[in-house]
Parts: sequence; structure tokens; C-alpha cells
Amino acid sequence: MGVHTTAPVRILVVDDDPGDVLMIEEALVDSDVQKAIDVVSDGQEAMEFLRREGRHSAAIRPDVILLDLNMPRMDGRQVLSAVKGDEDLRTIPVVVLTTSNADTDIIGSYTLQANAYVSKPIDLDDFNSAVRRIDQFFGRVAVLPRRR
Repeated sequence: MGVHTTAPVRILVVDDDPGDVLMIEEALVDSDVQKAIDVVSDGQEAMEFLRREGRHSAAIRPDVILLDLNMPRMDGRQVLSAVKGDEDLRTIPVVVLTTSNADTDIIGSYTLQANAYVSKPIDLDDFNSAVRRIDQFFGRVAVLPRRR
């Protein structure tokens, strides 16, 4: 395999649980995919980041969004709806990464055009493995739209 000269994969983590964010970051850092990670703690801030508003005016468009469903102010469903309803943002793949494995949440997320739905495993090793698999898939396997 040749040396990768591609830019790192930019991942936006949208999650209000600091413990989960830390575990996600650690799992991502452990993988060998080159990446840059941005974190926002609720849906409203996610939309400000994606639209480069306020303190996020210098934000760089992510290649992938890891989105929790249950958050204050603006939940993941509202974010998913806003992103996929936006002409400019809808091409960013969104992976719902949440504790829920309720059918209504799974079906609802895919109905709102989530690109994948992953239930957060309770076990730490399983959690790390799930996040690393997402990372490997989007960092190595999937072809992502070029950033404009």
C-alpha cells in the first residue's frame, strides 16, 4: 500500500455526555486512520458549527458526523432533519451513535436519511470496537464527497 497523502478525515462528534465523548475520542485516536475531531455538546451548537455561525465562524466542514439522539436544546432527530433538509449539508454522512435501540428511533433515523445507525454498546471494549469500525469504514472503505 502506498503512503496516504489524503487529508485527514474530519469527524464532528455531537454528544452531550462528556464520558461518552471521551470514550469516542479515545477509540478514534486508537485507530490508525488520520483524522481531525471536533466536538459540540448539543444539536443547536452542531447546526451553528455546520453553518459556521457565531464562535464557529472558522469551522471546517466535517466529512462525517457522529450524532447522539438524546440531547438538550435540539436533539439528534432535529439535527438530522436540518442537515438532510439543507442543500449544502445533506451530502455529509451522518452516523447516529446512541444508547437507544428502540425500533422507533432506528426507523425514525433512517426515515430522516441517517447513513447508519449504531447502538452504543454498554461494554467498554465493545464500545471502542464499534467506534473503531465506524472510523475504519469512513476512513478507509467509504468514498466521501470532496470538501468544497
